[in-house]
Amino acid sequence: MKWNKWTIGLIILAAIGGYYWYNLRQSKTGVVEYVTAPVERGMITSSVSGSGNVIVDQSATVDPTITGTVTGLSVAQGDFVKKGQLLFSIVNDQLSVDVARATASNLQTKNSIDSAYLNRKEARSDYVNAKKKDKKDGSAFTQRELQILKQRVDVAEQNIDVVERNIIASRLAYFKTANDAKKRQVLAPIDGTVNEINIKNGDDLAKISSGNTKLSPMILGDLTTIKASVKVNEVDIPKIAIGQKAEIKFSALDDVVISGKVEKIDSLGTVTQGVVMYTVQLSFDTLDERIKPNMSVSSAIINDTKEDAVMIPNSALKSDAQGAYVEVLSNNVPRRQRIETGISNTSVSEVLRGVNVGDKVVTQTIDPNAPTTGSSSGSFRIPGLGGGGGR
Repeated sequence: MKWNKWTIGLIILAAIGGYYWYNLRQSKTGVVEYVTAPVERGMITSSVSGSGNVIVDQSATVDPTITGTVTGLSVAQGDFVKKGQLLFSIVNDQLSVDVARATASNLQTKNSIDSAYLNRKEARSDYVNAKKKDKKDGSAFTQRELQILKQRVDVAEQNIDVVERNIIASRLAYFKTANDAKKRQVLAPIDGTVNEINIKNGDDLAKISSGNTKLSPMILGDLTTIKASVKVNEVDIPKIAIGQKAEIKFSALDDVVISGKVEKIDSLGTVTQGVVMYTVQLSFDTLDERIKPNMSVSSAIINDTKEDAVMIPNSALKSDAQGAYVEVLSNNVPRRQRIETGISNTSVSEVLRGVNVGDKVVTQTIDPNAPTTGSSSGSFRIPGLGGGGGR
């Protein structure tokens, strides 16, 4: 289809007329609406957030220092055990041999001390008698002979010292070997619950590690001592103090909120992706059997509370180079009002001066005349004239 110049001209005029008609229609002024909220008086609580996990404050790792084969495993994960209760045994026959050798060595060193004392007694007697005889008979012994007898006494004294040291070393070796042998009966070091088991009967304790990770045979924990360990940003940590109240929520338990308090604050922070975080430990005021170790938690640590405070919604709070302000609505006309703020939380802020209770502050402005985003560029495309023309 071919277009003549008159047809093209009419199309262009129609497009221009439509464009101006559209703009004229859009230029009709709409009414600006203001959403407001009243300035109120009440209690405001400021808090610091933190997230982390449930930990067991009193726990024990069962990791014998001897090797051998696991046998007689008598507990399962989740079992409660008492301190001193048998958990499992270790088969290690070499320890029996070591105990026998240590016992024999200990007895041998004990016997050697008697011989050392006898040698010293004889050496002293020979030396004393020689000196007496030499004095009585006159030059009965040469000076060299007396020196040799004296040296025998000195050697006997030194030998006693060596034997006494050997006795101590032998005794210590015996006690250590005997103590290692007792470790073949692995007992619970605390009252608690079996939280983790990484062994089974027949396992070689020397081979329970996986790759570079060292696994402990068993971990016990006193679940009555569970706490929340949360990370707090370095900006907020100066606001935290021992004894502050906290609310603790659990990712896995939507309906559980436990109150608690700050029990411990780490002095040294850790850097994660350039952000310094400090660990804060929170105790629970009550326990819930559904709370398990390692559960994810979020907390709100209350660092300030004010009664009878003048409050505004955070959505009404604005700021510029001169500071904070709000827009107070009077006769449907907003008036900018400078304010001074106090404590705040995620929803409201305290106002120390600038507004009065009952004032209406603007939280949202709805302007129908404001330009919308995502519109077209305003150009019109005439079929057949763009992209190479029609044919």
